Amino acid sequence: MKEKAKLEEEKKDEEKEDPKGIPEFWLTVFKNVDLLSDMLQEHDEPILKHLQDIKVKFSDPGQPMSFTLEFHFEPNDFFTNTVLTKTYKMRSEPDESDPFSFDGPEIMSCTGCTIDWTKGKNVTLKTIKKKQKHKGRGTVRTVTKTVPNDSFFNFFTPPEVPENGELDEDSEAVLAADFEIGHFIRERIVPRAVLYFTGEAIEDDDDDYDEEGEEADDEEGEEEADEENDADYDPKKDAAPPAECKQQ
Repeated sequence: MKEKAKLEEEKKDEEKEDPKGIPEFWLTVFKNVDLLSDMLQEHDEPILKHLQDIKVKFSDPGQPMSFTLEFHFEPNDFFTNTVLTKTYKMRSEPDESDPFSFDGPEIMSCTGCTIDWTKGKNVTLKTIKKKQKHKGRGTVRTVTKTVPNDSFFNFFTPPEVPENGELDEDSEAVLAADFEIGHFIRERIVPRAVLYFTGEAIEDDDDDYDEEGEEADDEEGEEEADEENDADYDPKKDAAPPAECKQQ
């Protein structure tokens, strides 16, 4: 009986530690992180409730450097894919034309995947109705048009880079943001998902960027104030004495 109770207890602990067992785990993580929540639309949320796991896979040794983000979904009514992927190719060597600008591996391009949407469930498109007036007869007709729609799932269809490598400003901005998101998911979200779920990682990020700077500024201000208020303070006394020359 004791062994059975112990096994049941261990099983409960495993369930607690397994993010996939927590309802809406990844949706909550996305909502807690500004960089990701900005991508979310209301119509994305019912789909992301089915997201079970996000994994990072790295390229094999000897292959061009890259990493793939795998989004694992449970069966759902929105699409038939069980895994959606986003692959980022990286440059790991300096550019021959400007070798001194190399700061380490950087993302150069990315490739999404085709989402096999169920009919009528594609949230990346929307149907709009427009009225058109005939120039000659003056009659009016209503036409239906399918146009792109804001959605997190546009993440899987990034702008294609032409062979000449030249992009317009809008596409460049989209790709730059995309690279930042891909890197952030790989480096921060996947390794610390539980902490982003609870909100602890967000507090840590705030501490890293705000409080240290404020404390440093305060300390400097206090030192300056003390020196100014000291009537006997002589700045010459603080100057370091000249170094003595010693003969060998």
